[in-house]
Amino acid sequence: MKDTDRILVTGASGYIGGRLLARLVTRRNPIRAMARRTEGLEAKWSQDLEPVAADVLKPETLVAAMQDVHTAYYLIHSMGEGGEFEARERESAEAFSEAAKAAGVKRILYLGGLADEHTPLSPHMRSRLETGRILRASGIPVLEFRASIVLGAGSLSFEMIRALVQRLPIMVTPRWVRVQAQPIHVDDLLDYLEQGLTDRDDWAGVVEIGGAEVTSYQGIMDTYAEVRGLKRLHVPVPFLSPRVSSLWLGLVTPLFARIGKKLIQSILHPSVVRNPEGAKRFEVSPVGVREAISRALEEEDQTCATTRWSDSLSAGNTHRTWAGVRFGTRLVDSRTLHITAPADVVFSTVERIGGNQGWYFGTWLWYVRGAVDELLGGVGMRRGRKDPDVLHPGDVLDCWRVENVDRPRQLRLRAEMKLPGRAWLEFEVTPLEPGGCTLRQTAVFDPMGLGGNLYWFGIYPVHAVIFRGMIRGIGKQATLDREEAAG
Repeated sequence: MKDTDRILVTGASGYIGGRLLARLVTRRNPIRAMARRTEGLEAKWSQDLEPVAADVLKPETLVAAMQDVHTAYYLIHSMGEGGEFEARERESAEAFSEAAKAAGVKRILYLGGLADEHTPLSPHMRSRLETGRILRASGIPVLEFRASIVLGAGSLSFEMIRALVQRLPIMVTPRWVRVQAQPIHVDDLLDYLEQGLTDRDDWAGVVEIGGAEVTSYQGIMDTYAEVRGLKRLHVPVPFLSPRVSSLWLGLVTPLFARIGKKLIQSILHPSVVRNPEGAKRFEVSPVGVREAISRALEEEDQTCATTRWSDSLSAGNTHRTWAGVRFGTRLVDSRTLHITAPADVVFSTVERIGGNQGWYFGTWLWYVRGAVDELLGGVGMRRGRKDPDVLHPGDVLDCWRVENVDRPRQLRLRAEMKLPGRAWLEFEVTPLEPGGCTLRQTAVFDPMGLGGNLYWFGIYPVHAVIFRGMIRGIGKQATLDREEAAG
């Protein structure tokens, strides 16, 4: 492709579309991002791309989106929506094909599902294959990637797997969890999608892609449990309909029942690469399941997933409990405070936390917790801090480790005490006009199984007092620091 050739990414607010944009904005090509609502795109990408509001079910909106486009990614999928989704998928693909042909689009890259089209398929998988056929019928060269389960932080399948494994020590497993699949890590999938931009005549048609090994949902769950150090027992049953399974998933995972049903239906048949020749044309070396899970967990450790499958759904992906907000499997206590002091003063106050300074509220409670931690063989609170004023990534801070410092905006700490899970404490400072700032204090806990959940909910009344007092204490000290600096 020429550097001046425009690329259109549909489904730009979705899981794959959002991650693909993060790669494409580094290219010289002009990038146009299409979504039904562009507010989030405009706020996130600023001047890096051209957002356009369009809906494939409203063909008149596609004219502006297709103008001067050389290559278009078709990443639209209505899995999260109810109703007659097969008819909607068909109508969407036909409208897109007609608009692309009328606008003179040169190539279409489509991400579909991996399945044997010569066997009976679920409505969901059937529609994935039919979409590819409709796009090819336009006469425009189409490169169709067919992928199995996508594993990555925030992906639909990964969120379901981690929720099931972490919450259920004993799992009743129907036959569908043992159907063969070839999961692929999201970064490997994006490598294929990005390399597909090469304008070659032989890079058209169907390309089956998958990870380095063939396994099943049960195999993925077993590997996840091993990586997290959990022991899980499977009780296989010869029955359990997709309908009943989806209702169960809706209760114990972040999935809605209607999505769970379509997901289960799509894996009732094997999704394994049968023709590997097409994938050999690309310079991609897919990783195995263990590496894919490790990478997903590492990304979750650094920050919340860049994009999540549920970002593209009309419903939210969090729900509030009496002990904070549940985000996927994670439990979050987040509080904000408006402070009249400048952002740099507030961040400086935050950065002095711990050590001899103390924790701005209930420091004695922190030392009680540290004593308990030492009895359990943990690090306790005796390590203090190296510098009383400045922190750097990797520094020890009492029972925490500094994970990230973005002065004067963010400080993130990772807990090193003995816990039935993993924990982070983050402070974010946002300047306000004409003065002052907002401080957001967020505690995140990723529980390990039932014990982790019991720990969080059992100790939350104490945590709530500490977290509330701590952010107020920081605000009070920052105000005093501002007054001292002024005079």
